[in-house]
Amino acid sequence: MGRVQDKVAFITGAARGQGRSHAIRLAEEGADIIAIDACQDFDTVGYAMATEEDLADTVKAVEALDRRIVAIKADVRNPDALRTAVDDGVAQLGRLDIVAANAGICTVQRWDEVTPQIWADTIDVNLTGVWNTCVAAIPHLQTSGGGSIVITSSTSGIKGQPWLAPYVAAKHGIVGLMRSLANELADQHIRVNTIHPAGVDTPLVAGLGGMNKFIEQSPTLGPIFMNTMPVEMVDPVDISNALLYLASDEARYVTGLEMKVDAGCTIR
Repeated sequence: MGRVQDKVAFITGAARGQGRSHAIRLAEEGADIIAIDACQDFDTVGYAMATEEDLADTVKAVEALDRRIVAIKADVRNPDALRTAVDDGVAQLGRLDIVAANAGICTVQRWDEVTPQIWADTIDVNLTGVWNTCVAAIPHLQTSGGGSIVITSSTSGIKGQPWLAPYVAAKHGIVGLMRSLANELADQHIRVNTIHPAGVDTPLVAGLGGMNKFIEQSPTLGPIFMNTMPVEMVDPVDISNALLYLASDEARYVTGLEMKVDAGCTIR
């Protein structure tokens, strides 16, 4: 028996990176998956987003583990599309137990280079998109008699990291949302927690190469991003293992937690 055997997990941003890793790790432990991704680029983001082909690869990886998966192209900024995706997935897989609100974008610039569109896109995906995900999923968790919501925040949700103002604002906002929902949903046996990774070896982090020039210009700020442990980045599976714990019955009394998987970044 797997640690989440026969449970159903809804994962946003599932086409690649942490989202795909979460889908595979939960499937390895017995879960079926509802996977969504917008599969579209943003004019304000300097790296390419996942594609429908990437989402299809996630499907193949889960099916290779002999688990069921429903994959749908949907944007977390669109509450109606999200609700339809979750409803369709639950109709096919029978229930919902786990929510991994993972979809996110990031840009790097000084505060005075943040355009209204950069601000709007980042907040809409990283904060409002998490809210939309929770709103679409919570009724199904209630029907199931409880469950686990795990929201991907960041070290930027704890520290005031420079050159990431919209991202930092959204990731801090997620923590407040988590705390509120953890209180409000506790009597329904729905647990809500956040995970705070350091830099993760994903296309998102790889797309933030412009950070180096700012660190060179302001070297006293660079250590804010440094990990205490001697690693530059963590692996997606490290975050997936934390998610697995929070989603499992091992964490049945864990709610309102800011779980750091950050190689010591936030204790500096």
